[in-house]
Amino acid sequence: MNDSTAHAHHRRTMSKFLKLAHKFNSFYLNGLQKKECRAFIVDGIQVGLVRATVTIELSRYPNVFIVNPNSVTLNPAFRDYDERSANIESVLKEMKEKKLFITLKGWRDECYEVRTMFADQPLLKMDRSATCLFGICNYGVDINGYVNHPQKGLCIWLQQRSLTKQTWPGKWDNMVAGGLSVGNSVIHTAYKEGEEEASLTPDLMKNLQSAGTVSFFYESERGLFPDTEFVFDLELPPDFVPRNQDNEVEKFELVTASETVNRILSPDFKTTSCPVIIDFLIRHGIINPENEPRFPELVELLHVPLQSLYKKCDNLLTENGLSKAE
Repeated sequence: MNDSTAHAHHRRTMSKFLKLAHKFNSFYLNGLQKKECRAFIVDGIQVGLVRATVTIELSRYPNVFIVNPNSVTLNPAFRDYDERSANIESVLKEMKEKKLFITLKGWRDECYEVRTMFADQPLLKMDRSATCLFGICNYGVDINGYVNHPQKGLCIWLQQRSLTKQTWPGKWDNMVAGGLSVGNSVIHTAYKEGEEEASLTPDLMKNLQSAGTVSFFYESERGLFPDTEFVFDLELPPDFVPRNQDNEVEKFELVTASETVNRILSPDFKTTSCPVIIDFLIRHGIINPENEPRFPELVELLHVPLQSLYKKCDNLLTENGLSKAE
């Protein structure tokens, strides 16, 4: 069997879930190997990756970005968090005015921290709409709201996103999900998003259970999305109905486990929210080694090693005889 035949056979034997995992890990499995992006370096540390189309625009700002064959470095003259943040923001706002990148249409005036690993001190902050231009690792919080229904068994609350949302309008999504913005802890974000998106009261949230993280590396026309989601499970009373307060949700629906499977496999579900649901279905035994022949691969693709990814890239740059600023 030659390579192309083997590859075709591999694709044919792939389960629907594994195909979906390949979709939300499109950059991790395909883009990363192509080595077409430059390392984004801040204070001597790699914090992201920059695609060629973005590099061209950044090269127009030589006082802010130093562009080399293998890297884009934020000017080391900017010594601290505030100075770095301000200089990047001025460039991004100018690029937004010029309508250069579709993602900047969704400018939020809400910032994410930029750091290599979650435990590291942040080096700067950046508007959340722009982080995908630099392949910055983002963090979010998701709550799986579920009910052990007396007749229907395990049921899961899903939301349909508002038709006016900048990203994935009208797509189905997890009951509650939100990004980890500057100044907010993981648990604070869970409570804040729970209240805003689904009217989850502190009394209901007492049952909130931490369920680890999922991580994946997606690519779309908007940019690069290395993403880690802090996952929580929340068992809800059968008579509870979520109500949205921030006008970001069209409606909620309580669906059975089997209908949830159909929903995530349809094009109507937000691709980058599928990992959280698949993880939930695995932990509750709905997806298991008996019905998923590629089970170990699927589980691995829910936990892509993003915390060490840029460190590995960093070492590679050094090993190849390039300084980190080159």
